[in-house]
Parts: sequence; structure tokens; C-alpha cells
Amino acid sequence: MKGGKAKAETRSSKLSVTKKPTKGGKGAAKDPNKPKRPSSAFFVFMEDFRETYKKEHPKNKSVAAVGKAGGEKWKSLSDSEKAPYVAKADKRKVEYEKNMKAYNKKLEEGPKEDEESDKSVSEVNDEDDAEDGSEEEEDDD
Repeated sequence: MKGGKAKAETRSSKLSVTKKPTKGGKGAAKDPNKPKRPSSAFFVFMEDFRETYKKEHPKNKSVAAVGKAGGEKWKSLSDSEKAPYVAKADKRKVEYEKNMKAYNKKLEEGPKEDEESDKSVSEVNDEDDAEDGSEEEEDDD
């Protein structure tokens, strides 16, 4: 019976190894028209910091070094020095919320009858061209 137990254990371990969830299989497809989330105050700061850091260190190509230096600089800033970046981030957040309301309202209304189907006009035309081209090739022979 010892042998039977060992086989059962190896089978279960093999099954658990082969069962891996796929990354792209879950969730709905992302809508390209959906507004992107706004940057935080730190990322607004990093936009400016990257430019100044690259001017001071033109030979440095490391993204990690820029990020690390930016993080240290951000931590050393006082609240009053962070205030302009926080204000910009808040302004972007208000704009994002406004865009999201408009986006959600558009989704609730649903698709209009004027809108095209899933196929774009160019795809439909390409299919027509392909059909025409195949007939011409047959006539040439």
C-alpha cells in the first residue's frame, strides 16, 4: 500500500503544477475611451524632477537611479514645498472626475443607432477589395 500512496501523492502534485491561471483570461476588455486616472502629487513632482535630474546627470541612463533620487527628494520636501504639486494633482483629479461623469453618462445612454458595428469601414472595404482582387487573378490566367 505504500506504493499506492506515493503514486497518488505524485499525481496530485503533478496536477497542481500544471494548473496555472492565465493572465489575460479574466475580466472584461478595457475601454480605450475611458479617461485615465490622474497622477498623484508625487508623480506630478517626478515630471519636473526628471527634467532637472537629466540636466544635472546627462550620462546617467538608469531609470531606477532617477526614481530613487526623486523618492529621496520628495521625502525631504516640506509640506509647503509639496503644496504646488498637490494643487496640480487636485486640479487633475477634478478634471478626471468631470470626464468620468461624462463618460458614465455616455455609457448609460447606450450605443446610438448611427454608430457602426464592430467592424470598421476600412475592414469592410478591405474584404470587398480582397474579393474583387481574387476574381481578377482568375481572369488573367
